[in-house]
Amino acid sequence: MEESPESPVPLKTKQKRGRPPRLSPEQIDRLRAMALDHPALSLGDLTRRFCTAENVKLASGSVRKYLDVAGLKRTRPPPDSGAVPQPEHAASGVPQDWRFTDVHRDEGDSDRYPHGLTDPEWELVGDLFEHVGPGRPAKYERRAVVDACIYVVRSGCPWRMLPKDLPPWQVVYGQFRRWVDLGLFEKMHDRLRGMWREREHRDPAPTAAIIDAQSVRTSAQGGPKGFDAGKKIKGRKRHLVTDTLGLLLAVLITCANVQDRDAAEPVVAIAKSKYPTLTKGWADGGYGGKALDTIRAVHGLDIEVVRHPGNRNVGRWYDPAQLELPTLEVVRGFVVLPRRWVVERTNAWTDRCRGLQKENGRRLDVSTSWVWFAHARLLLRRLAHPVSLATQPPEVA
Repeated sequence: MEESPESPVPLKTKQKRGRPPRLSPEQIDRLRAMALDHPALSLGDLTRRFCTAENVKLASGSVRKYLDVAGLKRTRPPPDSGAVPQPEHAASGVPQDWRFTDVHRDEGDSDRYPHGLTDPEWELVGDLFEHVGPGRPAKYERRAVVDACIYVVRSGCPWRMLPKDLPPWQVVYGQFRRWVDLGLFEKMHDRLRGMWREREHRDPAPTAAIIDAQSVRTSAQGGPKGFDAGKKIKGRKRHLVTDTLGLLLAVLITCANVQDRDAAEPVVAIAKSKYPTLTKGWADGGYGGKALDTIRAVHGLDIEVVRHPGNRNVGRWYDPAQLELPTLEVVRGFVVLPRRWVVERTNAWTDRCRGLQKENGRRLDVSTSWVWFAHARLLLRRLAHPVSLATQPPEVA
């Protein structure tokens, strides 16, 4: 018998070894789009944001490799070049006058101290402080008691040093503590903030917010305090959430040793409980990390970290194929950051009151009420003035 020819042996195809890619081409495109939409995000923040959005687990090194596959690079500012930032209004050519003029001064009159309430101002909030219910009538007018509280926070004097023509300090202090327990100063500010937002043609319920913290020294009076190692301040820290106009939405006062990122979720929870419409926010580099992921997941508030343009640790993400290498110059000193300057201006408004330049109280709820009261007083002055001091500064002869 003739032997049958041997059947050809099939050749084995060479298979690619290694782990399969963790991301699909569509996911890589979404990662690329996210990096271009937020070019100032650090690699860690970009990794956490993408993993939360796509429900995947990736290391920062893997994300870096996928960004290289997508054609994205990161540029950093060069060493210190000594460039000085130019103010935004100087480039636009629009003259702006921010001088302190006579319109901003309040000399008072024969019956009223400077910064005391005027008749139009009292008409806006007088019903909040009037006595309602059984009991004997008040011996001292509520307006005089409120003026005494304004005198204390504006001048920074102790309760016992109130002028003799104001109600006795024991009466003023006792009534002030009752108002603190009722949360009356926060209600006062909430009413005035809604009125001011309507005057500025804004929705009374804000949708965007800015978060920041301010460390303040405490006096020898006592009470909770801590040490802020970054600012070298022993005292307390004011955590604020404001709207895009710089008006307060939430206030939380803690010891100064509490990190900004640790107090971010509690203060945002306070703001979201009052205004569920909040969807967007901005913060500085101190809030970067896992705290923002918790805020996005629990409260649905997308907070973007705004960093200094001269930050060499992060740099900027860009696409070399579509964009030339962006020129990042190192700047010295103060730089007006987008959105972030709003809350910094709010801190400056707080420091206008000498009673708030240092924490003098022992209780945190009392310190919180002082902040609400000081900003409510500022809104009263704006609303009662015939011309908006914020949008239409008066001409100077």
